[in-house]
Amino acid sequence: MAEDPNKRRLTFQGKRTTWITSVTLSDLLELKVNFPQAPLVMGNTEVGPRIKFEDEFYPVFITPLGLPELYFVDSTDNGVTIGAGYSLAQLNDALGSIVSEQPKEKTKTYRALLKHLRTLAGPQIRNMATLGGHVVSRPNYSDLNPILAAGNAIINLISKGKRRSFRFCMCFYFQWHFVSGMRLAQCQENAFAIVNAGMSVKFEDGTDTIKDLQMFYGSVGPTVVSASQTCKQLIGRQWDDQMLSDACRLVLDEIYIPPAAEGGMVEYRRTLIISLLFKFYLKVRRGLNKMDPQKFPDIPEKFMSALEDFPIETPQGIQMFQCVDPRQPPQDPVGHPVMHQSAIKHATGEAVYIDDMPPIAQELFLAPVTSTRAHAKIISIDVSEALALPGVVDVITAEDVPGDNNPQEEILYAQNEVICVGQIICTVAADTHAHAKEAAKQVKITYEDIEPRIITIEQALEHNSFLTAERKIEQGNVEQAFKHVDQIIEGEVHVEGQEHFYMETQTILAIPKEEDKEMDFVATALNVPRSRIACHMRRAGGAFGGKASKPALLGAITAVAANKTGRPIRFILERGDDMLITAGRHPLLGKYKIGFMNNGVIKSADVEYYVNGGCTPDESELVVDIIVLKSENTYYIPNFRCRGRACKTNLPSNTAFRGFGFPQSTVVVEAYITAVASQCNLSPEEIREINMYKRISKTAYKDMFNPEPLRRCWKECLEKSSFYARKQAAEEFNKKNYWKKKGLSVIPMKFTVGIPYTYLNQAAALVHIYLDGSVLVIHGGCEFGQGLYTKMVQVASRELNIPSSYIHPYETSTVTVPNAVFTAASMGTDTNGKAVQNACQILMARLQPIIRKNPKGKWEDWVNHWWGSAFISLLISLLRGYQTNMDWEKEEGHAFPYYLYGVSCSEVEVDCLTGAHKLLRTDIFIDAAFSINPALDIGQVEGGFIQGMGLYTTEELKYSPEGVLYSRGTNDYKIPAVAEIPEEFYVTFVRSQNPIAIYSSKGLGEASMFLGSSVFFAIQDAVTAARRERGLTTSFTLNSPATPELIRMNCMDQLNTYLIWSIIWKVSVKQTNKNNLKYQVTGSHINRI
Repeated sequence: MAEDPNKRRLTFQGKRTTWITSVTLSDLLELKVNFPQAPLVMGNTEVGPRIKFEDEFYPVFITPLGLPELYFVDSTDNGVTIGAGYSLAQLNDALGSIVSEQPKEKTKTYRALLKHLRTLAGPQIRNMATLGGHVVSRPNYSDLNPILAAGNAIINLISKGKRRSFRFCMCFYFQWHFVSGMRLAQCQENAFAIVNAGMSVKFEDGTDTIKDLQMFYGSVGPTVVSASQTCKQLIGRQWDDQMLSDACRLVLDEIYIPPAAEGGMVEYRRTLIISLLFKFYLKVRRGLNKMDPQKFPDIPEKFMSALEDFPIETPQGIQMFQCVDPRQPPQDPVGHPVMHQSAIKHATGEAVYIDDMPPIAQELFLAPVTSTRAHAKIISIDVSEALALPGVVDVITAEDVPGDNNPQEEILYAQNEVICVGQIICTVAADTHAHAKEAAKQVKITYEDIEPRIITIEQALEHNSFLTAERKIEQGNVEQAFKHVDQIIEGEVHVEGQEHFYMETQTILAIPKEEDKEMDFVATALNVPRSRIACHMRRAGGAFGGKASKPALLGAITAVAANKTGRPIRFILERGDDMLITAGRHPLLGKYKIGFMNNGVIKSADVEYYVNGGCTPDESELVVDIIVLKSENTYYIPNFRCRGRACKTNLPSNTAFRGFGFPQSTVVVEAYITAVASQCNLSPEEIREINMYKRISKTAYKDMFNPEPLRRCWKECLEKSSFYARKQAAEEFNKKNYWKKKGLSVIPMKFTVGIPYTYLNQAAALVHIYLDGSVLVIHGGCEFGQGLYTKMVQVASRELNIPSSYIHPYETSTVTVPNAVFTAASMGTDTNGKAVQNACQILMARLQPIIRKNPKGKWEDWVNHWWGSAFISLLISLLRGYQTNMDWEKEEGHAFPYYLYGVSCSEVEVDCLTGAHKLLRTDIFIDAAFSINPALDIGQVEGGFIQGMGLYTTEELKYSPEGVLYSRGTNDYKIPAVAEIPEEFYVTFVRSQNPIAIYSSKGLGEASMFLGSSVFFAIQDAVTAARRERGLTTSFTLNSPATPELIRMNCMDQLNTYLIWSIIWKVSVKQTNKNNLKYQVTGSHINRI
């Protein structure tokens, strides 16, 4: 292809970097000679993250975008050559077209690539990442490289003076040649492979004698690893069971994963090496049989499912909710599924968040300097190099706090001592975020370690380190009851923590005002009256509890910086810093002792809960209170004792999270229910039914409740989900499939809404009616995306009897509604809705004399007449809220305003060879009473369920023994994505009465979080089926989260003997203590042990 001599190089020169766009191939080669260290940037999916997250710096960038030599597909009779500039999406299209045109036996490599391209990263990445960039930048964990290697793909390169093309050539293959690619990751999409493989085998024509064999593995070494010695020793062998046995032994000897390997999970990855090889063996056996059924026997029918990958289907479902009373006025929106009032703005990007706000004159950016030690004395802080950098204005430390640096036992800036990795020691204020971030790296801190360093709950118990006093409730005589039962079991369950992972990280904008030292957008800590602090909030991009208390501390830090510099300060935590500094859900250790009869009736229970609170109290006391108070779930146990306590450790302080401890603690309850079922040879649902509350009763803390809605949810879920029929079908499936197992679980829930402190149930609202009839509604609730503002508009619309279009919700502000409590515990609509309702009702009462005089008039007429009569047209309403109490000395009280019930049934399929699972179907029946807005409420239920499912399956926080958080971004921490949503998802609102709440509604924001545990226990059911078939004990503990590693290692709890058909070979695997895997760190590597 002739080059255009008139094209000229395009160069962009910055202060520190130069960006060069080459326009011809020869120009590109010349640039690489001149700048050999400059990266070639096309999709920027590799270089960009390295710059952002690994602090790499490149003075020169070269981009060959648009060069025709890199964008082509050339297909011949021998194969296909593809330009390296093709994006992965374009590669997918090109391969798809070729596969559709060529015979199946010729395109085995292409089909293997297409299968991996379906799950490699996500659509956005595949649209930008190039084939060439992926191959050269993913040497160890590329999903494509092992397949390309196994398929004998040729990479052609070019350099100056050597006329070779930079392209990929993939050959066609014919009969007696098999190529396959396999992978296993934490999630189906957007996750790096834990282990992947590309394998190919070529046979002598008409035989199963191996002529050529290649096996390549990724994510088991620094580059793709070839099991070349194993393959050489197997040449000439027949493709049979003995060959497989020897292959497994040889490949484990050849591919060594050291104990300190990066990424850990050593024994699991060794197991996957064998599992993927076995899958390839079965696929080839199956392929040979199809070619000559008489000569080559087929694999057993029970093994067929091992060949099938879990499909990625478009989820489908049905949502069932109440019909609106036909007598309700058409303009009354209450009960209708009204769209979120900012939904379109969210989707289009028009919704304004703090980071979207334009810069303010003289604005500075703040970057934190955090501790790298878990417990140490601060010897010195050297900020000289940071202050010398361009753009840096100041460094703020504890010495600059004019007020209290330790409000309510929390710490703004560390002083003299650090008590966790990630604790803020100082902050740097600079003119740009980049300057502030760079300067923060230059702050030098000298430490002297202090003992003890406490990281885990077990270490805290050993050192008697606690944040709170013990909470306890008890009924009956627990110890005496243990003497009169048929069986007693004891056990413990670990439920790990969870990151909030809200879309908008913690963000603060502080603006000092010259007059009276006022400040906007900040919390307090300046030793000034609260009346001088104005805090405004229009919306936040998600919270889930993570913005209940943490913004107050970060706001105070920002306010101190603004106070010292006298300039506006913008403080935006990057994702990694947000995860490190703010922590999340409390990890929990539950210990239980259960006494029961052989018929499944539980007579006595003694349960202890310990949570990892971190280094300061934060919300740990409230979390423990709620854990203990909700510890029964739906079961009546006449002799019941529960104790709870928050442990003090050297980790960042864990905080509020959707459910306030209930999602963790109730897993322990359902775990011992499952354990009792196993001991009684009954199903878990039978034990649940036997011990479930059935009539008006009192809780263990003597609060009266009616479980009738619970019973209806339970009955409807079992019936309408066809639970028993599907369970029977799953049992039949399990009998016919050895390597795939299905599991079902149905989990009931008794959830209490609210907080056991009356002062946290209050709210206030301010309603303005303007002369044109428009209405402004302001209240103390915060909008996090849950739709609170939308519901408040619905309430005002009904009470004022005007269309919703007349009403505008204004931002939440301490200027308009002071002293508001946090928006949490599913109480936002309950409390703020009542306040808005009260304000509107008073205003309407004042309007009544005018309306009576002119009953046929319009709203605008009444309002104008009202103004002319000198009536006040604005009102602030203060609502005292629900009356709750709890006397911990007497262990009794009315701790919560009302109860909410639900039941979830989930069905999963588990791959016993890899530990992967697929959620097939979920049915949720939840007691919604009367939904003010079914669209929003169903969104809350579905979203809560998915977030709960993440807690129990994919979301895994990894800490080192030194207290360093390793999972600090999307590469290492996996929230559920579209592929994890149930293939069938059904949600039904069950009607009931709730007279104490506004419009007889119930707060649904948190309850469904725990219902995600039905997926966890369905996985346990499937693993139990696998263990039963393998002759292993079915009484085992599955800790949360149930990751692929735990699932796989529990399906085959010990791999010293590994059975495939009638062949046994030995695999050396260190046995885990049940499934309680822990981490150890060697150097910079984290390992599972």
